[in-house]
Amino acid sequence: MNPYERVVKRLRGEPVDRPPNFDIMMQFAAHYIGQPLSRYYQDYHVLCDANFAVQQDFSLDILQAISDPYREAHDWGADIVFPEDGLPVCEHPPLADDPDIRRLHPPLQPGRRMTDRLEAIRLFRQRAGGEVPIMGWVEGALAEAADLRGVSSLMLDFYDRPGWLEELLEKCAEVEIAFAHAQVEAGADIIGLGDAIASQVSPALYEQYALPYEQRIFAAVHQMGALARLHICGNTTKILPLMATSGADIIDIDWMVDMAAAAAAFGDKAVCGNFDPLAIMLRGTPEQVRQATARCVELGGTRSFSAAGCEIPDETPHENLLAQADTLRKIYLTQS
Repeated sequence: MNPYERVVKRLRGEPVDRPPNFDIMMQFAAHYIGQPLSRYYQDYHVLCDANFAVQQDFSLDILQAISDPYREAHDWGADIVFPEDGLPVCEHPPLADDPDIRRLHPPLQPGRRMTDRLEAIRLFRQRAGGEVPIMGWVEGALAEAADLRGVSSLMLDFYDRPGWLEELLEKCAEVEIAFAHAQVEAGADIIGLGDAIASQVSPALYEQYALPYEQRIFAAVHQMGALARLHICGNTTKILPLMATSGADIIDIDWMVDMAAAAAAFGDKAVCGNFDPLAIMLRGTPEQVRQATARCVELGGTRSFSAAGCEIPDETPHENLLAQADTLRKIYLTQS
């Protein structure tokens, strides 16, 4: 059973040879092949080489074009700085000082960094299409608004200028839908959506300012014939029932969320997670990784996917990633 077949069957609740491994790898992947982060973020050849290496060596069931949250923001006109081997930094969000949305020029046609992601997906498709699922990525409308406005200012906008915020979210959603469409056309089987800021707001604000746009983006993704994956970092316990209505086929949960409660809330959606990426994967022993992996799969049920709660940390011991892969191979679920 190849990774593509494994993922499709798992989503249907059908028997598989092992649960899929959907770990998110970015910094770890770049350094695994000895490349600086700046090249991983800006050169799709490096991103693809890194993903092929970790997918093969650690038995992942996905090739992922995720890298950083600033691809769309860069093409909106944000000034993004790329340290040689550090995380990219948005030093000054475009709307930080002047909230005049008319100054923004939405990149409905992908710019340089969005196009780089499209090229990564095309290369994935050329080399592994139909064998390994290919995941593209977009920012949620609220997450993108935070990149364009700045998190602190955005938190005030919920109360000071809600109408203005909704106008900005509409523009962001249009860009993300167009970007998702371009990625599916390039060969993506799955579109992941990151909305990390959604764990920092109340359920009421999530329901009003994040969820409707997630639903619209995922509805468009399904219309394009692709699958949808929702990723919200942090403690999302209070919004689990709402996340279940997002339209995502696969829903990630971070380590501080109860896996069994999430699986119950999501029903026939696949829950993905959720052991602690730091305490277990980075700092734990192989035996702790084995125990955490098996427990998460058991609690998640027959549609669950294995993954750390968030990105695999840089400098994670290789033996810990191999312990996760080995544990999954030894789990053979026959329930339908």
